[in-house]
Amino acid sequence: MYRLTKIKWSMSLLLSITFLFGCGSEDLNTDQKDKATKVIQQEEAPPETDDTSIEEPVNEDPPKTSETPTDRKTFDAEVVSVTDGDTIKVRINGQVEAVRFLLVDTPETNHPRLGEQPFGQEAKTFTKQLLEGKTIQLEKDVSDRDKYGRLLYYLYVDGKSVQEELLRNGLARVAYVYAPNTKYVDQYYAIQKEAQQQGVGIWSVENYAQEDGFHEEIIEGKQAETSTPNQSTQQPSGDCTIKGNISSNGDKIYHMPGQQFYDVTKIDTSKGEKYFCSKEEAEQAGFRASQR
Repeated sequence: MYRLTKIKWSMSLLLSITFLFGCGSEDLNTDQKDKATKVIQQEEAPPETDDTSIEEPVNEDPPKTSETPTDRKTFDAEVVSVTDGDTIKVRINGQVEAVRFLLVDTPETNHPRLGEQPFGQEAKTFTKQLLEGKTIQLEKDVSDRDKYGRLLYYLYVDGKSVQEELLRNGLARVAYVYAPNTKYVDQYYAIQKEAQQQGVGIWSVENYAQEDGFHEEIIEGKQAETSTPNQSTQQPSGDCTIKGNISSNGDKIYHMPGQQFYDVTKIDTSKGEKYFCSKEEAEQAGFRASQR
């Protein structure tokens, strides 16, 4: 009986020890699993960053921003005065600045060397009527000042591009195309081409607006500064009324009576210009027919 009781007691003790070690092992495994999970989570989590510490590039433009219908980034400015067809003065945050229109050039009205050029007053009047006393929107390209300290911007008023309106009405040419400020140059050239085809404004006189500027001698029939005025101007005789004109770049063009540029074309024999009696005679002399 004693032996049987001892055996039972030994078996109970063994089971208790097994149970205790089993539970401890299970608890240990659980702790290890928890620690392993935490390590994995720490390895997979991205490094902590403070997003607010990463600053966006500073925008030096005035804070009053708006969006044009084409989602262009613009800011408001108050027009103070119109200097020329392509230059105005505006007030930005209380400061008056001169603004030169990007990528376009209009004839001068008060240039110290060139004076007043044909269509200059028309361009200035157009810009004045369009902008004077209004709040406009300005858009920066890349660089925003020229060597004279003037601001260089694209201008918008009442949702319309001022540059495009000047080009469309033949009061400006595409000019001063310097990288990196070339954002809208392609569409400006497309609008200019339409104005050229329609012969409006500066394009109504052949060869007046050229790549190097405006040539008022084409309109006014001015002679070279070394020539004596009116001495070499030839008048038509008899049936020889076809005008053979030579442009400032050496292009020889003849104009028939009734054509668009016939009346404004002057013949200066000192430049090799002359009247012809027939188209054949003009073409044999190396002149081509005027396109309009």
